[in-house]
Amino acid sequence: MDDRRPDPDHGAGLIGTIAAVTIFLAFLLFAVQLLMNLYATTAVTSAAFDGARIVAGHRVDHGDAMAMIEAQADAEARIRSELGQFGDQVTIDWSASDDASIAVRVQGRAPRFLLPGLGGPLGFDHIDRTARVRQEDIR
Repeated sequence: MDDRRPDPDHGAGLIGTIAAVTIFLAFLLFAVQLLMNLYATTAVTSAAFDGARIVAGHRVDHGDAMAMIEAQADAEARIRSELGQFGDQVTIDWSASDDASIAVRVQGRAPRFLLPGLGGPLGFDHIDRTARVRQEDIR
């Protein structure tokens, strides 16, 4: 007959392993969210700068309101095409422009991988970028 007793530490590592895997996955999810937020912010910044540059360099009289509206519409189409599907979800505002420079503000909700309640406190829920470019004069 076998009188061996069961090991009292048998299976004790299971809880620690589950906790470690959960923490690892949480950090991995946070890293993915951080990288996606950085990528989306960089793409929005680049598209906003390109849009402002297009309007500032447009060969029109910058004092003509209709010509500026047409240039801004062309630039908005370019911004939205550069951002792809995300471009349908952003708002584009040209109201900060003045006589010396063109400013475009692009705002939108960032792509999210974290739980809905965690994006706000970390600053990952909203992208707000403004690009300002000096107007070029036609000579």
